[in-house]
Amino acid sequence: MTEIPLGGGNVSGGVVRIGDTVRRPAGPWTAAVHALLGHLHAAGFDGAPRPLGLDQLGREVLTFIPGTMAWPDNFHLLDPDGRLRRVARLIRDFHDAVTGFRPPPDARWQALIPAEGTSIIAHHDLAPWNLVISSRHWAFIDWDTAAPGSRLWDVAYALHGFVPLSANPAYQRGDPARRMRLFADAYGLDQAQRQQLVPMLARRAKAMHDFLAGHATTGIEPWTRLWQHGHGRAWRADTDYIANREDTWHHALLD
Repeated sequence: MTEIPLGGGNVSGGVVRIGDTVRRPAGPWTAAVHALLGHLHAAGFDGAPRPLGLDQLGREVLTFIPGTMAWPDNFHLLDPDGRLRRVARLIRDFHDAVTGFRPPPDARWQALIPAEGTSIIAHHDLAPWNLVISSRHWAFIDWDTAAPGSRLWDVAYALHGFVPLSANPAYQRGDPARRMRLFADAYGLDQAQRQQLVPMLARRAKAMHDFLAGHATTGIEPWTRLWQHGHGRAWRADTDYIANREDTWHHALLD
């Protein structure tokens, strides 16, 4: 029963692998998240870990998903158009599978950022640092911040990470407008959704900045650490970058 610490993402520690399982600190939201994950697998969606309850130490237990993290060292693997489309379809499959989910009456969620819309239980962190890829299986991990939200709120965040919509030239990959269109087409956004999505892109990025700014001095990790390491400035720059190119995104999605 060797415990292997797992890093990556923005976790604050305490996540370990034991055999084919992952153990994580549980919280008031764990029962609701496990109900969600159980529903997804019952609905045929295999792009998420399966819940296995709690262990003797009170930690949540999930199936371990083998593969490599798409961020930061393997993001280039998502450059080909077909792989970007695959990400979009994986997210669409999740959103379709979750539509029939009815949360338990006593469900508690770790809702970090107020969402625009509450039509589904959204992931809220669909990003390369939460995508595990292998030759046969792709899956999203870190579902602990799943909470009420909307398809477009999830998609706006995913576009920021997977296009990506970054002001930093070091993170940009080709033509962002073309990559955005590829993603939207593969997901299957209709015209009305595209109209709503364009102005939401900057609001979603700003919500991240404002969240980190609000936690800059609280000492709550990993948010204080991320602010101190410049993530707040990066989200502010990305917000301006996205907002200043709204016409470009509009033409890319709707023309």
